[in-house]
Amino acid sequence: MPENFIDYVKIYCRSGSGGAGSVHFRREKFVPKGGPDGGDGGRGAHIILRGNRNLWTLLHLKYRKHVYADNGQPGGGAGSSGAQGGDIILEVPLGTVAKNADTGKKLLEITEDGEEEILLKGGLGGLGNTHFKTSTNQAPRYAQPGEPGIEMPIVLELKLLADVGLVGFPNAGKSTLLSVVSAAKPKIADYAFTTLVPNLGVVAYRDMQSFVMADIPGIIEGAAEGKGLGSRFLRHIERNSILLFMVPADSENIALEYGILLKELKKHNPELLDKERLLAVTKSDLIDQELKELMISELPKDINHIFISSVAQIGLQDLKDKLWQSLHK
Repeated sequence: MPENFIDYVKIYCRSGSGGAGSVHFRREKFVPKGGPDGGDGGRGAHIILRGNRNLWTLLHLKYRKHVYADNGQPGGGAGSSGAQGGDIILEVPLGTVAKNADTGKKLLEITEDGEEEILLKGGLGGLGNTHFKTSTNQAPRYAQPGEPGIEMPIVLELKLLADVGLVGFPNAGKSTLLSVVSAAKPKIADYAFTTLVPNLGVVAYRDMQSFVMADIPGIIEGAAEGKGLGSRFLRHIERNSILLFMVPADSENIALEYGILLKELKKHNPELLDKERLLAVTKSDLIDQELKELMISELPKDINHIFISSVAQIGLQDLKDKLWQSLHK
């Protein structure tokens, strides 16, 4: 269901403070003036992000508004150190980026299964008074306090990891292509904005090989400024190795549509234009060879093109060949 795809959450986080060092002296029956033996405080708990390839949404964190980690315990006598706070590990899907919600500064990103990164470090425990004994001060009556934890509002954003990203206006045939070349089952209907969430599909290729394709919800003119649904999903395109632009053969002006799509990507992030690009003219079963040859002269010159039809299964193997070759240049 669309409401179950969550790619943005905001959580207030606080790592644990370190425990205070102990001021303590040996007290034994025949040692009336024992020296200092105060133990160190324990480290405060970290907040850690861990990549999990079995997750593909941040839904499990949507309702977790606060994450407060445990403090370290204070040190004790006889040199005993305080217990360390138990670290909190938040499992996240691959492609998750963590940012400071106040400044927008990127803190870290998780891209591999099992990868662990410390989001907020716990405070160090303070040193006990045994560390401060000197030749001139045999009985120090002070110890270090523990370091405070770190408090910060955190934004987690998901950017889908895929080899090929499908880019096009609503109803360009992106979902249909994904349903035909992979086992994905996106919602398909003949009206704009059928796709409300990105869909991932694994495309089987020759010799038991495969690559991942992502159907990004349709972009409209002005998407980079927040119109339509595009602004929510443009960031998913950032992780794709190849951008497959899709424009239907019955479009009034294919070159113009391609130009608008390119402009929206540039507004969102100019680096997207450095990615490998391919133009697929979809629904090509609606045109004959003569019309196809007339259209070729009007297609954009700065991008390779291919005519395909997902419904009639035209050009799909050729498309997969071109995508595979581009992925393995």
